[in-house]
Amino acid sequence: MAMSLGGGRDDDDEDALPMADMNVTPLVDVMLVLLIVFMVAAPLMTVGVPVNLPRSAAARAASSTPPLVLTVAPGNRLFLGEEPVTEEELTTRLQARREADPEAPVHVRGDRSVPYGDVLRVMGRVSRAGIARVSLIAEAEPASAAPGR
Repeated sequence: MAMSLGGGRDDDDEDALPMADMNVTPLVDVMLVLLIVFMVAAPLMTVGVPVNLPRSAAARAASSTPPLVLTVAPGNRLFLGEEPVTEEELTTRLQARREADPEAPVHVRGDRSVPYGDVLRVMGRVSRAGIARVSLIAEAEPASAAPGR
């Protein structure tokens, strides 16, 4: 039987030294989980009421401030963001928004099935509230779609 009293160097002493390399496997695991969470959550973060938007080949407009989204849903239901409003409330809410930020844009989302005149009536209310920057939102037209559609 052999016995060591600590006078010599054993293989077990090498295991006691601190490890200088960082173990990146847990870091990579956490980052991949976060990536998957954000990929799943990002499409759910879109603001608004689900409506069937018309298609357009027009280029997207860039805005420096986040817009207020006004949705015209079927049945002439109006939503400011995701909150339902009446046409009477709309003007006062938009005037309050204009007083807070005069340059804030308003984006109008009109469902494809809502008559064009109803969307224009709502846009007129936005203009009467004193908001000058009003835009219509549409879905991007697929590249393979015919131009006459």
